[in-house]
Amino acid sequence: MLNQSQNRKIDIRSRVKSVLPTPLKHKLRTIYDQLRTIYDTHIHRSPPPVGHVRFGDLRRLKPIDESFGWDRGQVIDRYYIETFLAGHVEDIQGRVLEIGHDWYTKKFGGNKVTTSDVLHYTEGNPQATIVADLTKADDIPSNTFDCIIITQTLQMIYDVRAALKHLHRILKPRGTLLATSHGTSKMCRFLGVDPWGEYWRFTSQSSRILFEEIFGPGSVTVMPYGNVLTAIAFLHGLVAEDLKGHELDYRDPAYEVLIGVRAVKSVTGN
Repeated sequence: MLNQSQNRKIDIRSRVKSVLPTPLKHKLRTIYDQLRTIYDTHIHRSPPPVGHVRFGDLRRLKPIDESFGWDRGQVIDRYYIETFLAGHVEDIQGRVLEIGHDWYTKKFGGNKVTTSDVLHYTEGNPQATIVADLTKADDIPSNTFDCIIITQTLQMIYDVRAALKHLHRILKPRGTLLATSHGTSKMCRFLGVDPWGEYWRFTSQSSRILFEEIFGPGSVTVMPYGNVLTAIAFLHGLVAEDLKGHELDYRDPAYEVLIGVRAVKSVTGN
């Protein structure tokens, strides 16, 4: 139970909030979040003694939500995917190919998209305009797409180099590939349970080397997202709504939850 002093503090905070104009409250919240980030990041705090860490709801051998948090709110990797794509909306234009669905083409391309195609690996997807295996996609004409969006797919492809070579081939010169993949994550595909399986986890370093092998040096930009808190939260199936904005947006290169890659095909197509 709260004591009298704690109740008084809560009452004072409530009164202050009730008289402050909304824009000022938002500004103060932004300043507080920025200061909190600085404090958490740059001011050393001694770790708790061994045996005295407070795990709270995280002290469990099974995650809080085994389905990444889909039923709870915005999945953390989706938050990062949308952050990445929002930073490259100018690339999502003309004829756009997306893998599996056209969610992001519609959300970020809008009326800049003249033709929207959806590629799926197997028959049965009513949205698919192209059915193909990206590692053997010889039937898709070269130099076709202005932009290709491929999210959370490359880790499901064993021969990832073959897939990237075809993605590069079917892009138009100056076309852009926007790709995301997991860094830290639970497994989500199991061969024998579904037809894909899951084979890889990428890092910024491996992504840069892999994409530059095909698109060439200077044509690739790699953006990692995440930190230790969001990595733990993602593994437990917590969602963006469980965290604060400054916690989601802080980037620590030691904890890559998601890797975003922007790769541009050269004018010569080489």
